[in-house]
Amino acid sequence: MPRTPARHPVKHLQTAPFTDALPGDIVFRAAQMPADAAYPHHRHHWGEFVYAFSGVMEVQLATEHYLIPPQYGLWLPPDVDHTGMNRQEASFCSVYVVPERAARLPQQVCSLTVSPLLNGLLEHLRQTPPAQAQGAPHERLLQVLLDQLEAAPATGSYLPTSTDPLLAPVLQALEAAPGDARSVAEWAALVHTTERTLMRRCQSQLGMTLAEWRQRLRAVKAMALLEAGGKVEHIAQDLGYASTSAFIGMFRRLTGTTPDGYRKGR
Repeated sequence: MPRTPARHPVKHLQTAPFTDALPGDIVFRAAQMPADAAYPHHRHHWGEFVYAFSGVMEVQLATEHYLIPPQYGLWLPPDVDHTGMNRQEASFCSVYVVPERAARLPQQVCSLTVSPLLNGLLEHLRQTPPAQAQGAPHERLLQVLLDQLEAAPATGSYLPTSTDPLLAPVLQALEAAPGDARSVAEWAALVHTTERTLMRRCQSQLGMTLAEWRQRLRAVKAMALLEAGGKVEHIAQDLGYASTSAFIGMFRRLTGTTPDGYRKGR
């Protein structure tokens, strides 16, 4: 499936919080990441669910690259080599689960849809003082959290990528310039193939049309720009929308809120 994305500069190298063992069967940890930060390549014997309260976290595997916008979290089964990173400042959490308790979670890396209840549980745990994060009530809450993770709908990747020789150059060009409004036919001509062939590659490699993929890309880019303080009309223009209202409509359809609502909520 996916390609290896262009690397971005790392200014802040983070340290993995646990190396040999977890202090419990289910462990919740929240952290703040400055811009251009990364956790170095590592693996651990337990599973990990990564969720961004704000910002967009990225996880790099050997041949796959995942973006984690706020409606989704990423599940990493035990013993998966990975690197975590972010381009803008991000607030995120990890839920670590020992292998015995992770048996009912997916056996492959995937995105999990975060429901309002799951979001509320994660937010409550983030706000809980360390002195209260212990004892039977806390353990029961962690079990409810695990139940919700097990019930969360799984998807492959919110923004899948591809190493396909025809498709990869198109995705790379769009990621570098998400406002590029060329049609499928124009992209097909650029990579010397037919429109029908490129459309088939999109469905087989991405599971969606190129237009749907480009909208998701623009939504992810918009989230980072909104959190950086960009004006909605400027973001709409930079992302190739003819009007601010068209951009707002796309953003609401994909995220369930307006750009201003998203910014206030984060």
